[in-house]
Amino acid sequence: MSAIERDDDREGVAPRWPTTTRHPTPADLGGYVDKYFSRTKSCVEHFGDKRVTYAVFMRRPVTCAPRLAIEWLRYMAAERGTEIEVQLLHKEGAWVGAGEPILYISGSLYHLVDLETLYLQKLGAACVAAYNAYTMCVELPGTAFLAMDARHCAGTEMAEIMAYGASVGSAKAQKKVGAKGFTGNASDATAHYFGQTRGFGTMPHALVGYAGSTVRAAEMFHETHPSETLTVLVDYFGQEITDSLAVCHRFSDLAAEGRLNVRLDTHGGRYVEGLDTPEAYRMLERNAPEAIRGYRSETELRSLIGTGVSAAAIWHTRERLNEAGFPNVKIVASSGFGPQKCRVMALAKAPVDIIGTGSYLPDKWSETYATADIIDYDGAAGVKVGREFLLRKEE
Repeated sequence: MSAIERDDDREGVAPRWPTTTRHPTPADLGGYVDKYFSRTKSCVEHFGDKRVTYAVFMRRPVTCAPRLAIEWLRYMAAERGTEIEVQLLHKEGAWVGAGEPILYISGSLYHLVDLETLYLQKLGAACVAAYNAYTMCVELPGTAFLAMDARHCAGTEMAEIMAYGASVGSAKAQKKVGAKGFTGNASDATAHYFGQTRGFGTMPHALVGYAGSTVRAAEMFHETHPSETLTVLVDYFGQEITDSLAVCHRFSDLAAEGRLNVRLDTHGGRYVEGLDTPEAYRMLERNAPEAIRGYRSETELRSLIGTGVSAAAIWHTRERLNEAGFPNVKIVASSGFGPQKCRVMALAKAPVDIIGTGSYLPDKWSETYATADIIDYDGAAGVKVGREFLLRKEE
């Protein structure tokens, strides 16, 4: 089994591999395996075992994020009392080309054949999430990101896969370009991937609705959690600027200390308060003219000067805060922030301090499909026609 660095034993850090990655266990594995694998296992049991090597690859470029898959293989090998050798061909965080093997897995065909379904599930999505997270962090290296994907995931295991993938992409961006990257996430269970002991977050729109006003919601939150940085959603009543300034005046001490944030989450059906198309153009002409002077696609223009949380909306909010004497109040932006939108924000030099995103989740789930093919049977190279590119180079 190849060595993968682990940080389970660091004092004060939660275990690196929570129980969700252990699923399924040997006792219930059969119910989750593609049937043709389990039937093949029966054939091998009847006619005799062979030592095989699988090559695992993806059909699109990705960032290598193999830990969850490898850890599960390690766990299953120990539970079955067998040896599984994993040759990791790329370091965690490395770029891997389409069709390029990520790892080779060798061992008993009898013990490996029914594991393929599950280790592929744990590998593909993590690699694409890492790729997307890295892209976003590199586009906006001076902006901090929060992983807010949990409620968009199809269960706790997917939430873990996405958190892990985002942490890998973030770490790569931090190392490569000094990006701030992902500084935390929204839930406690996966906070350890970002070097945290707990998740971050203040209020949903529901608290503002419950309180009856944005200022009152801020008061309720601060009274209940006085030591937390106060991040206030300001779009509930469609008065982003009015309510931002009202909260700033109410908590002027926090604003001066840099412990007050306003979060823009305006939906795409309307402009931020005080903005329209002509004013959005003027906003960028004043602050980032190069962003609108070249050719831009319809999607790019929407992120630049359109409705919702656009670059113009962020500039508009920053200008109003500064004019009112609140330069230390940070802007948190959310709503549709994936790699493409982050790229547009970089073009517009949008003054966004923190981005909350779940959009490193793959847009096309078909892009996350990892594939494994046996390339060696008892030392004899062999693979189906068309997949010869997977064979070991020395062969």
